[in-house]
Amino acid sequence: MHTNAIQSLREIIGGGLIVYARMALRMSLFVAVVGSLMEYLVDGSLLTIALASTLFSLMVAIGSSFLLSSLRQAEIADQEGAAARMEESREQVEELFGLTDTLQSADTNDDAAHVLRATSRRLLPGCGGALYAFNNSRDRLDLVNAWDMPEGYDPVASLTPANCWALKRGKDHLNECHDQALCCSHYIGEVASIEVPMIARGTVYGLLILADRGGNCTNVDRARKIARALADSTSLALSNISLREQLRTQSLRDPMTGLYNRRYMEDALERFAAMARRKEQSTAAMMIDLDNFKKLNDEHGHAKGDAVLKDVAAQLVGAVRPSDIVCRHGGEELLVILPECNLREAAERAENVRSRIAALSQTHDCQVSASIGVSTMPGCALASAELLSSADAALYVAKDAGKNQVRVAPKIGKGDRTPKLVASASS
Repeated sequence: MHTNAIQSLREIIGGGLIVYARMALRMSLFVAVVGSLMEYLVDGSLLTIALASTLFSLMVAIGSSFLLSSLRQAEIADQEGAAARMEESREQVEELFGLTDTLQSADTNDDAAHVLRATSRRLLPGCGGALYAFNNSRDRLDLVNAWDMPEGYDPVASLTPANCWALKRGKDHLNECHDQALCCSHYIGEVASIEVPMIARGTVYGLLILADRGGNCTNVDRARKIARALADSTSLALSNISLREQLRTQSLRDPMTGLYNRRYMEDALERFAAMARRKEQSTAAMMIDLDNFKKLNDEHGHAKGDAVLKDVAAQLVGAVRPSDIVCRHGGEELLVILPECNLREAAERAENVRSRIAALSQTHDCQVSASIGVSTMPGCALASAELLSSADAALYVAKDAGKNQVRVAPKIGKGDRTPKLVASASS
């Protein structure tokens, strides 16, 4: 405010007053010298006039000198203030460049939030922050991290885009704590806050909320430009993280069912097999094939077949443990790897899966069933490849026996070096 007043004074006075002040100073000195000489040349009355004139001239000279000094000090203070603001802007730019550089190494949204938090604390010490990011289905935003929020301001765990004016408008939105303000539905109306959508390549990836720790709008109003810069830098990082996650998911997941693909299954099976050998634990495999699936596609269409396959995948995921690996082995054939699971437990889970799949017949108004083969290692196989072969052989025994049933691979005898195939054992 002091700098603005000085600037206004300088604009009003202008450069001309400085010139006139200098001329007045010179004239005052000239009159002072003339007055001193007239003491010796005139009588008493003229001498009094000369002395008064000299005194007035000295007063003008002193006043002009003070004015020039004040203007000069004001100019110096203005220059110093401008230099300080330039230095502050330079430091802010360096911080933002550092933020952008560090965010390139962020692998997750949580990493990005930690980097954003550190930079926000340095640039905006008067504001608390919260970072939200869209979930995979993009129907809500989940809280990634929150820091230094004012007392009583607890960010919600998730929010929907329909309740946020910043997301609906695609622009920054200020939530003010008075009755006349337009505020978001999720706004906690005790302190002022600014919400900034995080947009990259035309897509919204998240939301940055800055809450004023002072309670009013002073800090968040001052923070608007920096908040926009923080959001722009972080949105690019969130975009890259989302893209990497999509590529990783596409390389590991079957696009239609969402189950793991065969490539991931092979890696996981080798890992679990090695772990089972090291810990002397059992690893089971459940091979599943949908019965008469080609006939279902021919009679009801491929759209119905795809819908059935998706529901079967969902039933599988719901029937097994979170640690189990459910994969699409190929076509209508599915595979479940069950670590730390013996043959009896695997058979019980397989029967549960079979009954859940059969229950889909009523849902889809067509016949849906599955045949399942179960095997374990080391009980029924000595290696991961043998585990799959024995489970597959048990599956075909279930098919030959009439379908819609579970069959278990036979155990290996002490003298056997290779597992027996169920099909040949039953023939």
